[in-house]
Amino acid sequence: MRAVAVHGDALVVTSRLWQTTATIVRGGGSGEGAAEAMLIDSPYFPDELELLPEVMRQAGFEVTALLATHADFDHLLGPLAFPGLALGMGESSAERLRARPGEPQRELRDADAEHYVTRTAPLSLGGVQSLPVPGALEIGSQEVELHPAGGHTVDGVAILAPHAGVLVCGDYLSDVEIPVVGHSLGAYRATLERLSALLERVATVVPGHGSPRPSAEARRTLEEDDAYLDALERGDERPTLPPGRDSSRQRAIHGENLRVAAG
Repeated sequence: MRAVAVHGDALVVTSRLWQTTATIVRGGGSGEGAAEAMLIDSPYFPDELELLPEVMRQAGFEVTALLATHADFDHLLGPLAFPGLALGMGESSAERLRARPGEPQRELRDADAEHYVTRTAPLSLGGVQSLPVPGALEIGSQEVELHPAGGHTVDGVAILAPHAGVLVCGDYLSDVEIPVVGHSLGAYRATLERLSALLERVATVVPGHGSPRPSAEARRTLEEDDAYLDALERGDERPTLPPGRDSSRQRAIHGENLRVAAG
């Protein structure tokens, strides 16, 4: 796991698995010592989760709230690092968990078995807090905005922290994978359109998988993703994939996207 400060009030940690990111946004100020902070999404491995509280303490971030961009299991592991805190998520994500009880835990067990991972405690999602989207949350003396972000999955939220100039967009605008259209091509396009407007308001964009980057670089990714979705909509079986995202794994993802787009 690596940790990078992208603002005085924002840190990004990146897991060793799938380059999964977790973003910690503080609501106070870098000169005020420890201040209330929110953990958005989570790293994967047990040692990474165990280290998080100490890393936050040393950085002067007191995590008092957990938030997930969507209900894929690899974004829901915050309670394993901070077991006393509820996990907030958009209404659509909370509904997804209610409709598919136990699914994240089963998927986590399968991933752990694949990667030979042993955990000392099971994942508990009994403290889920449903949040209205669009909406806003207070964190310390600041406020973060919640924007709908469906298409990759049936659920999803992008989180914008205006005071830190940071947009946490979930599984969109990745520099390591092409769009994964697991739910709806139309909804995915609508999310990209919303994200395009939000990029004008931030300096840094944090994708769910990959590296935090300046908003100008994220906009180039958005344009590449738009072009890819055009090819997907045409049904191209061998489209040109963006530089750095043309691999056998990404070609396999494209095959899965074709099946979703075909209905």
